[in-house]
Amino acid sequence: MTVGDDFRVLVDTTKDGVRHITAEPSALVCSAQIDFDLVDGKLHNVRYIRGCNGNLQAIGRLLEGMDSNKAVELLDGVNCNGRGTSCSDQLVRVLKSL
Repeated sequence: MTVGDDFRVLVDTTKDGVRHITAEPSALVCSAQIDFDLVDGKLHNVRYIRGCNGNLQAIGRLLEGMDSNKAVELLDGVNCNGRGTSCSDQLVRVLKSL
């Protein structure tokens, strides 16, 4: 388990070239968990548990197949209501820690 400043990576496994990550984001955001796969540096199956359901589903769809470095570039520092982070920024923080 990897612990960041405000998140925890709960699962980090690789099977058949697919790296699966499950993380628990900061208590500052409304999502409770982030799940995603990395294949050759590209994001797949990004799913959030809890949070702003429609917006987080849209983020997952927009990120599908995107290079993880591009996702970091686009979403780094997104701030939700002055919390200093957001559900999408938490994904970035997890990606940066890998």
